[in-house]
Amino acid sequence: MTNIVLNVLVLAVLGAVSWRVLRGMRGLPLVWTVLHLCVLTAVFDTIMIDVGLYVFDPDKILGRYIWGAPLEDFAYAIAAGVGMPVLWVALGRRKSRQERA
Repeated sequence: MTNIVLNVLVLAVLGAVSWRVLRGMRGLPLVWTVLHLCVLTAVFDTIMIDVGLYVFDPDKILGRYIWGAPLEDFAYAIAAGVGMPVLWVALGRRKSRQERA
């Protein structure tokens, strides 16, 4: 299985599980967060790849790069930028319900 297939599957599951919470959240802060995380990913992945901290298996990636970071690596930034706020809201709602009870 290539990295892009795994990334698409993980993002699809994350989207399906978080859809109810995402509908109630404002879109612009999420997009802004994901954009910043992707920029940071491009910068720091490029640096780490250039200095040899890690290497991607060419058979597992598409071969498309943004700056020096493989396209597949941005899925982690997207998942973190969406998943963490959803988790924060979901856990906050559960805590609020427990406090009311």
